[in-house]
Amino acid sequence: MISVGAIRRSSLVMIVLENLRSRARVLKNEAFAVYLAAKDPRTPWYAKALTFFVVAHTFSPIDLIPDFIPVLGYLDDLIITPGGLWLAVRMIPPEVLEEARKTMAAQGVESSHRVLSRRSVGYVGAAVIIILWIVILIGVVYLIIKARRLP
Repeated sequence: MISVGAIRRSSLVMIVLENLRSRARVLKNEAFAVYLAAKDPRTPWYAKALTFFVVAHTFSPIDLIPDFIPVLGYLDDLIITPGGLWLAVRMIPPEVLEEARKTMAAQGVESSHRVLSRRSVGYVGAAVIIILWIVILIGVVYLIIKARRLP
């Protein structure tokens, strides 16, 4: 027999999950608007560089820190995307960002994401992350070899 408490917990979990899905959609839409704003020539180069990193990380099929690593795996998603977007929004001129949001709204969310996937931003992000992991691995191997040579 199912208890009333179990039903309440189940509905509470569903409400929380729907709230998280809604926030994730808003965040993804904002990421695309920032991506469009970064393509504008009025956007400073440092905002473009940050935006490239954040959007590539957000849409990359590979995580910077794999999700199977407890806590840290999800921490990069919880910090890099929202924090990077927050910072990028402050670096991009307000009129440019507003135009990008209007463009995204006019195009529609789904077609905007198809354009982004055609551009392979996610795969570029995946390549950057793989290169970063290779550089880190080489550095760790170098430090281990160096430590073994010490008397």
